[in-house]
Amino acid sequence: MASITRFLADTLKLTVNAAKSAVAPPWKRKFLGYSLTWHQAPKLKIAPTSLTRLEDKIREILKGARGRSLTTAITELNPILRGWMAYFKLTETKKVLEALDGWIRHKLRCMLWRQWKRPYTCATNLMRAGLTEERAFRSAFNQRGPWWNSGASHMNQVFPKSFFDRLGLVSLLDTMRRLQCVQ
Repeated sequence: MASITRFLADTLKLTVNAAKSAVAPPWKRKFLGYSLTWHQAPKLKIAPTSLTRLEDKIREILKGARGRSLTTAITELNPILRGWMAYFKLTETKKVLEALDGWIRHKLRCMLWRQWKRPYTCATNLMRAGLTEERAFRSAFNQRGPWWNSGASHMNQVFPKSFFDRLGLVSLLDTMRRLQCVQ
């Protein structure tokens, strides 16, 4: 690092930002939000810090979502997801996007569960959405928290990915596939 810095500063008369510069393998560095995998044939992937920033932004949007409807929260989320995916459309790894899509839907289901507040309301809404009466009451009175219930099979059955697609939620994986086919 020292010899490279000296060469750039002395010979090429360039200033080197020590905070941004490092000598490291490519998969440990990020450039414009992207990084590389460590495989034999490296693939372009989204840098972990970029994922963390998106997750924080989504948390911030959905934090105050208890008083809003699901469609309002989705309407607020969509421009951010669409723009983020348009920037990272060159990524070659899809597992991260699948996990992020699932996490977003999990957060939205949790928002619904929290809005219902009481077990009887939960059971009523689960039955209205298509669950049997016995399973709805068992699920509503299971004494688990909103995050656990939003990831449980009863919520996934009642509110699958197709439900969120009908509401217009932007799927990161589907957007990536669509944008990569256009090129």
